[in-house]
Amino acid sequence: MDEKAYYTEAPATKQIPLNCSWCRTSDTYDIKWLVRTKKDRLPGGADERDRAKFAKAQSYMVLLDTHAMCKNMRCRKRFEISGIKTMAFI
Repeated sequence: MDEKAYYTEAPATKQIPLNCSWCRTSDTYDIKWLVRTKKDRLPGGADERDRAKFAKAQSYMVLLDTHAMCKNMRCRKRFEISGIKTMAFI
């Protein structure tokens, strides 16, 4: 059974304070995440290995954005998001 059958996926946005690497201004940016929440029941047609995997599964978030655009009107350059974990358990 595919591991995606254990989760429901939903997009989410979180506001995170970041610093532009070009002009060094700090501001809050809306960053996109994919939230995977564990289902309350195991899907049908599962065997013992699938039950063991489902018991160990946890809800988590995956970072989708890798870059952000500076909000400073003089700069407006894209910078890489760093210092944030790409996956976080809920």
